Amino acid sequence: MTERVHRVLFLCTGNSARSIIAESVMNRVGAPRFVAYSAGSHPTGLLSPYALELLQVLDYPTDRLRSKSWDEFARPGAPTIDFVITVCDDAAGEVCPVWPGRPVTAHWGLPDPAAAPGSATEKRAGFADTHRLLYDRIVAFTQLPLTKLDPASVRSRLNEIGRLFPANA
Repeated sequence: MTERVHRVLFLCTGNSARSIIAESVMNRVGAPRFVAYSAGSHPTGLLSPYALELLQVLDYPTDRLRSKSWDEFARPGAPTIDFVITVCDDAAGEVCPVWPGRPVTAHWGLPDPAAAPGSATEKRAGFADTHRLLYDRIVAFTQLPLTKLDPASVRSRLNEIGRLFPANA
């Protein structure tokens, strides 16, 4: 018997960097058990060039990535989402749409590498750190025994993953 596919939505305000990186990592690390999407409360409409460059250097597919509104996932006909994870503190504090299917929610706050000052080299290092943190968190997520946990336990474990791999480490 095969486990069902779990759909994960990563949210951020602009949907240009952190959530885009998380979507890419989950679609690689979590395949075929997980399918990831990303969206923003106030999408910029553009991907961060540093995020795009990093993903291309690491050989992630980027052709289907785009900055989009979280409203796309609250509409009729949208994929049913099992998990909603905010990756920025601003999006975590906003009133989210009502998600069909009552997904498990968690928060994995990370500093915005797109807003960090510095040289191009320093910015690239910030994006690499963001990727590393998201990668570690997502690997831990994909190893959870989801079929053996109730939704409250899954939420607790997902929030703990954000604390086990802190952004200031």
